Amino acid sequence: MDRVTAATAGVRAVARIAARPDGRGGTALPTLEGDGPLAPRRTRAAGAEARVMLVGAMSGPLGGDHFTVEADVARDASLHVGSAAATIALPGQAKGGARYDVRLTVAAGAELRWLPEQLIAVRGSELAVTTRADLATGARLTLREEQVLGRWGEEPGRLTSRLTVRIDGRPLLDQEVSCGPGAPGGWDGPAGLAGHRALGQLLVVRPEFAEGPVEPRMLGEYASLTPLAGPGVLVTALAPDALKLRRTLDEAARVLG
Repeated sequence: MDRVTAATAGVRAVARIAARPDGRGGTALPTLEGDGPLAPRRTRAAGAEARVMLVGAMSGPLGGDHFTVEADVARDASLHVGSAAATIALPGQAKGGARYDVRLTVAAGAELRWLPEQLIAVRGSELAVTTRADLATGARLTLREEQVLGRWGEEPGRLTSRLTVRIDGRPLLDQEVSCGPGAPGGWDGPAGLAGHRALGQLLVVRPEFAEGPVEPRMLGEYASLTPLAGPGVLVTALAPDALKLRRTLDEAARVLG
């Protein structure tokens, strides 16, 4: 579907990734498909880990669009998913905001590293992002989210982001943030972003964290590491720009090993 024919309704696009052990110590990708602007591509593997890059085949999401990405990692498989470039939320001709849903499933003994590039909410855009990860006991997950409000020198769009993580159906994390024009009051104040325009988090779930929780600590002035009530650690960070945010989250990853 092109942008002309989809202008009144917005684009609907789904990408699906399934990772399974290949029987030779590596990971196979029996399902790797996408339509419209979502184009998953396999890249060079690293050891037992399969690697996939999400490539944007069209601009978006624009107003009225609804994108969905699904990744399922079976037992003993290992998958790394990144993106070729930042995702840019733009205003569109269709009525209403855009949606971007991410659905992740990781089995016991499997590992998923979900490390896309930044999401940029430009002026006039309205985007709701929902990320849901369903893990089995013994699954391993590294998930990074980076959100930038507006391009350089630009007012932000409206961005709402919700992250939900469950282990065997029990909640490990459920949080939502809303920023930009029309968001609840105080989002940019001292108790919110305090004038920063880049926000991000790094979630790491490992079975060993249930036995030996990580100590909470600050990682600089605007970043914190917090153990969750379960086998997980959450790093949250604010920064004036995307580069400094990435450096903070990379340092957090090194701290966590």
